[in-house]
Amino acid sequence: MAHHHSDQHGGGGHGSPEDFGRAFAIGIALNLVYVMLEAAFGLYSGSLALLADAGHNLSDVLGLVLAWGAVWLGKRPPWGRQTFGFKRSSILASLSNAILLMLAVGAITYEAIRRLLEPEQVASSTVIWVAVVGLFVNGFTAYLFSAGSKQDLNIRGAFLHMAADTGVTVGVIFAALLISWTGWLWLDPAISLLIAAVILVGTWSLLRGSTMLAMDAVPPNLDLASIRKQLCEADGTVIEVHDLHVWALSTTETALSAHLVCSEMEKGQSLLRKLPGQLEQAFGIRHTTLQLEPPATAEACPLRSTEIV
Repeated sequence: MAHHHSDQHGGGGHGSPEDFGRAFAIGIALNLVYVMLEAAFGLYSGSLALLADAGHNLSDVLGLVLAWGAVWLGKRPPWGRQTFGFKRSSILASLSNAILLMLAVGAITYEAIRRLLEPEQVASSTVIWVAVVGLFVNGFTAYLFSAGSKQDLNIRGAFLHMAADTGVTVGVIFAALLISWTGWLWLDPAISLLIAAVILVGTWSLLRGSTMLAMDAVPPNLDLASIRKQLCEADGTVIEVHDLHVWALSTTETALSAHLVCSEMEKGQSLLRKLPGQLEQAFGIRHTTLQLEPPATAEACPLRSTEIV
């Protein structure tokens, strides 16, 4: 049996989670200041909408703190019973952020339906100017995380939070301007429902992806059949692969374990040195555990699948 672990982080550059500490610090600071600004102007102008949005933006700060905390925990070394360290915290953070976004969609939808049934005047000049400030704060914060939103599900959760708020703010400003020109109060809740639908579409993939990773499913960017093929075609000595498992240790790291049935055990030993590097290069899998078995042993292996490849 052989185990391989590489300390080199794939993706590199701005895409790795280690590069986003500054983005989290700036994003949290900007959004906290904006929450205080909204609350102050909400109290000054008597706007319940601003006070409610301040509470919503405070939940976004919580989302950023969760994501940043997960990145920090993921760097901690294994300790005690945490033999993998705390890498999976990034998966839990992305799942939590998906749930927070779903709750936000529910709140926006509820308020929009209420305003469709009971239209009310919205968006004084004070509200519009505060929303413009929010547009820049949320848009800039979303930009800080945009580079890593495709490589890391945890960073994607932070990005979606800020992008969703940017969309909501654009809708608030657009609706306010249209209402001031037309007097159609139904535009505000109608645009809110449209934005909620857009957020829901983006959040659904985050929720599904983070739930699957939490359930130890194969990460969506990896093809299990291709991995199995790579193992089977190694040096022509592997005649069967069974007990193959590929799962996410975190939102950026993947592990693999498998039993390889070899026709020539001596040649198989060389595979234990070569295959982990090949798997890392081809699929980005940095934690590999392989066990060699001769055909006779494989016949009695309790973990052998009925599927022979």
